[in-house]
Amino acid sequence: MSAAPTTPPRWLPYLVLGLGLTALSFGAIFARIAQAEGVDSLVVATWRLGLAALIVTPIALLQSRRDLAALNGRQLLMALTAGLFLAGHFGTWITSLEYTSVASSTALVTTNPLWIGLASYVLFRETPTRLMLGGIVLSFGGSLLIFWSDSQTASAGSDPLFGNLLALIGAWCFSAYLLIGRKLRAGLGLAAYIWLAYGVAALFLLAASGIGGGALTGHSLAAWAVLAGMALGPQLLGHTAYNWSLRYVSATFVAVVTLGEPVGSAAMAWIIFGEGFAPLQLAGFVLLLVGIYLAARGERSG
Repeated sequence: MSAAPTTPPRWLPYLVLGLGLTALSFGAIFARIAQAEGVDSLVVATWRLGLAALIVTPIALLQSRRDLAALNGRQLLMALTAGLFLAGHFGTWITSLEYTSVASSTALVTTNPLWIGLASYVLFRETPTRLMLGGIVLSFGGSLLIFWSDSQTASAGSDPLFGNLLALIGAWCFSAYLLIGRKLRAGLGLAAYIWLAYGVAALFLLAASGIGGGALTGHSLAAWAVLAGMALGPQLLGHTAYNWSLRYVSATFVAVVTLGEPVGSAAMAWIIFGEGFAPLQLAGFVLLLVGIYLAARGERSG
């Protein structure tokens, strides 16, 4: 007779979520440091996903070898498509950090609940809830304030509007990745799924880096340290912590916790890089986060 699964202490999922949030909040900071060390943005994205895929390879092969061997053509096409959108997400978002603030970039790139809700209405005719509609309106207003504020405070040589647009494109790509990935994930274990998604995305980014002329090697020790940190921390620890916690806390609570990522990243950018908020930018930041929260709740209550 097999032993019943043990239930962790009540405080443990919250601790794990806190660690995951902290790890994810370092993503933008590590990317900025790597860029300052001369690493091309697409190369940063390539190593973040590539190292994560390499680390999870033995686990995926040991746990899910049969599932991977049984993949059919449709699943492989879905994996390629999901990986393409995941590559687009990280490629555009990390590049956005060259042009706009950490706060604006991370806030705009986390708007995927809005776009998933809109896509569900357009593609699947799922009627949005009042919470979803309210979230969309607030987030749209917050985004406009961020764009307007950044257009008024742009310094010489910077292009925050372009950076903000890249961050939004990153959110759109991540939304498409999630919509496709949910169907692919249904027939695969977690390790096999992230190995496929991260590995395919890394290959697309590797090709893009080659076309763009980014150097994959020859970086400083500090650059290699933050690249490894991105793979271990935000990519593996952060997302794994969220996935594990979903077994013990509600999806809505996890969605609320994820809103701490742009807040944490903005706070660290203020401390490390001296990036402050303009008044309109701060107002837009708050409106956007409230809107994302409402949209996330609306998506799960619809």
